[in-house]
Amino acid sequence: MKMIRPGAHGAWLLLMAAMLTCAQAAPAPLTLRQAIQAALAANPDLAGFAYELRAQDARTDAADLRPAPTLSADVENILGSGDHRHLNDAEATFTLSQVVELGGKRAARVGAARAGRALITVTEQAAQLDVLADVTRRFIHVAADQEQFALTRKATALARETVQMVNLRVQAAKAPQAELRRARITLARAEVEQEHAEHELRTSRRRLAALWGDGEARFGRVAADLYRLPRPAPFEDLLARLDRNPDFVRFASEARLRDAELRLAEARRRADITVSGGLRHLEATGDQALVVGVSLPLGAGRRAAPAIAEASALHALTDAQRRAAEVRARTQLYALYQELGHAITETRLLQDRVLPEMTAALDETRDAYQRGRYSYLEWVEAQREFIAIRRSLIEAAQNAQVFQAEIERLTGEPVAAQ
Repeated sequence: MKMIRPGAHGAWLLLMAAMLTCAQAAPAPLTLRQAIQAALAANPDLAGFAYELRAQDARTDAADLRPAPTLSADVENILGSGDHRHLNDAEATFTLSQVVELGGKRAARVGAARAGRALITVTEQAAQLDVLADVTRRFIHVAADQEQFALTRKATALARETVQMVNLRVQAAKAPQAELRRARITLARAEVEQEHAEHELRTSRRRLAALWGDGEARFGRVAADLYRLPRPAPFEDLLARLDRNPDFVRFASEARLRDAELRLAEARRRADITVSGGLRHLEATGDQALVVGVSLPLGAGRRAAPAIAEASALHALTDAQRRAAEVRARTQLYALYQELGHAITETRLLQDRVLPEMTAALDETRDAYQRGRYSYLEWVEAQREFIAIRRSLIEAAQNAQVFQAEIERLTGEPVAAQ
């Protein structure tokens, strides 16, 4: 899967324009590419990343600020007793102090903030990949539900045809009335299944539209060939693509963030110096004097030790989490690859061998029943087998497409061999 980032809701506007153009006629069919572009442009879950990036930019600007100077005023020897009862011996001192950062703390703060922004960017890419995979899964679900709905309509048509055939045999006194009643029951059940499939299709269509923030499915059919099976690349090639997945790139970005945090914690072992200077006024004599001071906090190294230990532990934790994620991803990729291969084999077998044979058998059974050579039960059983095989074919093809989408999400790239 290739990441596509359309600008300023452009893809969504194109999609809406296409739909409005066909509003007087049938709604325009929806392609997977259109669905992906619309979701990436207007997905509610992706909208928050722009604000996160703006907030992180503000944190970076704050980290780049130097410590603010401090202006202070002190008045001594006032409102006491004896000669100090009033302001006669007052001493007023006005000072301006400035913290001088040592050890590269400012650069370390900025580096940590920028690493945090890079982590948000990679997280956004992973979230986009999640949305892309979710769109693909729901798109496939809609395509499969379309096929299931068409199949239930076929089953209803067969059941209705059976009622007509049985009715003719009953009128000709070649079948009992009970067979007609059973045929009508089968037709009623088929109509219920058709209605249920229609509701399932409506639900899956709305769930797809929700990915670009639309409360209704304003598109027509999804334009998808459910039976166009993927040709997966060799497993070793897919395994090599795991490192390019944003999930693992995110671990690398997080490791850089931990490095920056560790450098910042180590920089705080060196104490900052506060330099001050000002003017003192002695009320008793009217004299002025300069005041200069330097202060240095003690024990900075000891106070920084816990933060250094925490940053080191978090750095090691990130490495451990990455190794664990790699093991899980490799195992999951292998399982998905095996399931994909099985689904492809099952789909081809059903499509190329089983379904043609069953279709021919259904036609032959219909002819034999009409001539009175087969019983009602044999005709109904042939219909059931035909519908069951068609349903199994839809499910197998759907599984193949879904497993393909899951592997694409895991590797971050299409699985088809080039």
